[in-house]
Amino acid sequence: MLTEAELDRVCVVLVRARNPSNIGAVARAMHDFGFSRLRAVNEYPVPFEAAKSAVDASDVMAAAQACANVADAVADCTLVVGTTAVGERHLHHELLPLAAAAPRMLAELRREPTSQNRDGHAGGRVAILFGSEKTGLSNEELSHCNWLLTIPMRNHAGARHVSMNLGQAAAVCLYELVRESGAASAPPAPAVMAQNAGAASGPATAAQLERLTALLNEILDATEYARRHAHNADPAHIRRLVRRIGADAIDAPVWIGILKQILWKLGVPPEEPPRA
Repeated sequence: MLTEAELDRVCVVLVRARNPSNIGAVARAMHDFGFSRLRAVNEYPVPFEAAKSAVDASDVMAAAQACANVADAVADCTLVVGTTAVGERHLHHELLPLAAAAPRMLAELRREPTSQNRDGHAGGRVAILFGSEKTGLSNEELSHCNWLLTIPMRNHAGARHVSMNLGQAAAVCLYELVRESGAASAPPAPAVMAQNAGAASGPATAAQLERLTALLNEILDATEYARRHAHNADPAHIRRLVRRIGADAIDAPVWIGILKQILWKLGVPPEEPPRA
């Protein structure tokens, strides 16, 4: 079973969710399975107070956070997983069925503490992103993800059925995470072991990767690469590129320092992120 600390390190992030009933249904599913960290990203005020379907989940709703953008919502996370129904979308990420995705998320939650982060708590923080009820996650929003998961569905005729209510989708994902944690755990797949064993420091946080992305974009602008090769310099593409590099918590600050030095030599002072 997931420990209290592991449950607390799972963040459910709703992006552009507008229907209060759906938000309430997600909160109720979180409460039922023991999760508590709900974050919402929306350009409009998030109607937390109208989520009447959050029966017995008042504690989840009271602690829910409204975030300005996806980057802020996942800044403290070391693994960001997007959900998608796939449909006709052309994907730029690795896509896993839910049953294969749950063990990977558990591996991150249970990662051993490192010499760089021995604060008494093992593991990293995992964010699971759910998009708009109508359109799902946009390509720009998906660019913040390390990889994607999908819930395999079939209708009575055997064809793929791509529509699931937001509350149902969250409940299914959270149940699978809890169910998998209670099963006899097999060793992680070789690719997962390599990902976690490659650096003793553990993965970089999303905030570190976003800072690295911003500096790289500044260099592309300063050198006019973005103007000459605009098709290669799309911001979402650059964000995905940075995540594919696989910088860990030790390498990311080094890369940030290198890129800041390049900007300094170019005579362009790097833009500093706003202080929290």
